[in-house]
Amino acid sequence: MASQGDNELPSRAKEEQAEANAPSKSALKKANKEREKAEKAARRQELEQAQKEQAEANDTAKHLYGSIPSPSDDLPAQKFSELAELYDAKEDQEVTVDARIHNARVQSAKLAFLVLREEAHTVQAVIAEGGNNKISRQMVKWCGGINSESIVRVTGVVKQPKEPVTSTSISNFELHVGSMYIISEAAQVLPVQVKDCMRAPPMSEEESNDEPETDSQGLPVVSLNARLNNRVLDGRTAANQAIFQLQGGISKLFMEYMDQNRFTWINSSRLAGAATEGGSGVFEIKYFDTKAYLTQSPQFFKQMAIAMDMKRVCEIGPVFRAENSNTHRHLTEFTGLDFEMVIRNDYHEVLSFGENLMLYIIRNLQERAEYKRLTKVVDQVFPGAGDFRLPSKDSAVRLTFAEAVKLLNDAGIEAGEFDDLSTSQEKALGRIMREKHSTDFYTIDKFPSAVRPFYTMPDASNPKLSNSYDFFMRGQEIMSGAQRIHDYNQLCQRMKANDPPLDPLSEGFRHYTDAFKYGCAPHGGGGLGLNRILQFYLGLPDIRFATMFPRDPGRLAP
Repeated sequence: MASQGDNELPSRAKEEQAEANAPSKSALKKANKEREKAEKAARRQELEQAQKEQAEANDTAKHLYGSIPSPSDDLPAQKFSELAELYDAKEDQEVTVDARIHNARVQSAKLAFLVLREEAHTVQAVIAEGGNNKISRQMVKWCGGINSESIVRVTGVVKQPKEPVTSTSISNFELHVGSMYIISEAAQVLPVQVKDCMRAPPMSEEESNDEPETDSQGLPVVSLNARLNNRVLDGRTAANQAIFQLQGGISKLFMEYMDQNRFTWINSSRLAGAATEGGSGVFEIKYFDTKAYLTQSPQFFKQMAIAMDMKRVCEIGPVFRAENSNTHRHLTEFTGLDFEMVIRNDYHEVLSFGENLMLYIIRNLQERAEYKRLTKVVDQVFPGAGDFRLPSKDSAVRLTFAEAVKLLNDAGIEAGEFDDLSTSQEKALGRIMREKHSTDFYTIDKFPSAVRPFYTMPDASNPKLSNSYDFFMRGQEIMSGAQRIHDYNQLCQRMKANDPPLDPLSEGFRHYTDAFKYGCAPHGGGGLGLNRILQFYLGLPDIRFATMFPRDPGRLAP
């Protein structure tokens, strides 16, 4: 039988165990401190919330800022202005604009300055406590803290500043804010800053991995690849807005000239069942259960349209070239400005038409007020954009291929009589033409037959030459054109003599050659590269600057 002492042993062990598990004095002290700290934080949070609620209750301007109110049929329709209209605004005029926050600067609790941007136009906006709208300090703080690139709707009064605002395109007026609402908020952290993209990029024709990360002033340098990888942000700069508006201007001028000369607009296919025009440099794609190819140009379709008795045809559309060329002027997809026309007497009718077309485009770019303004915007980032020379006379400077070769040889640059010109030779010739003829646009006629496509008409007096021509801007090719062979038998002979030989009766060529079997008028034309015209007119260092979403051997996005 167990004694009473034996029964007390487990109880004493439990007490000792409990004492061992109890928190120490230091742990209790730490826990008390943590509890007091949490209680203080809670009281502070409650106080801040109460102060915030009190401030909001006292905010006389809370209805004048924040997220944009939902549209309502009960509200009167607002009249909106564009920033471009503010250059000619009137003092004390009230306007409402939708624009991006380019940057914001809080001067004090009572005052903030913002720069609003729309396309290539910027204006300073001033938000100050008080005034007729009883702007609050809370509103000043909120407006000054909006993330850059957010889109806002601002209503304000146009005022003339004491001194012109030199940091904005609209320098003679500023906007005194009465209300501001966020339409779309941008992320706080952006992969590139638009203001950094506004500075001149590295100007070398070939991008290098050794490009500096900062310029001489310590400001970030945004490389071409970084710009293209973030094209949506890069495209918001004033220079890019101007570049692509000028690109649209070139297309409009092309259309104007075609319409003035009674051309018929066509829209040819970009798909073909065979790799035509020689079989190289085409993209192969899957077309249901068979293969198809993206066309290199609308050349065959233009000629077939002439055979339909459409005497003058033109079009604007994409051109695809599967060439692994990683240069400053090559793309795998670009926009072509194409035309084809019947010849009455001599193929120089077509050459002269093309020259006059280019003179019309360039002269109007130089003379129309809006295009001059846009060119000046580009010139601020790409110096020399406005320095494109044309001859004073009404006609273009025209050389034969033999004359071009002689000019090069006389300058100590070796060039062959029947060899195509290399890129370096073309550039050298451009410098010679600028110096000798004070022009950046000229044409070369009578190219060797060996360097032209099979459908090019040979020179009747010298079969080694052809009735073909190229157009140049700043010493670089922008167009290739020629009189085409319109006789069925002659065309078939040329195709069979091609290197490699081509079968005129094959599925890829049969429909094209049949057009000439049925009779076709003499004709010629050309294909201009829109991207190159823009690049060389502005003197841009790379064609990718002249292309919104460029495609090259290494780029398929964005």
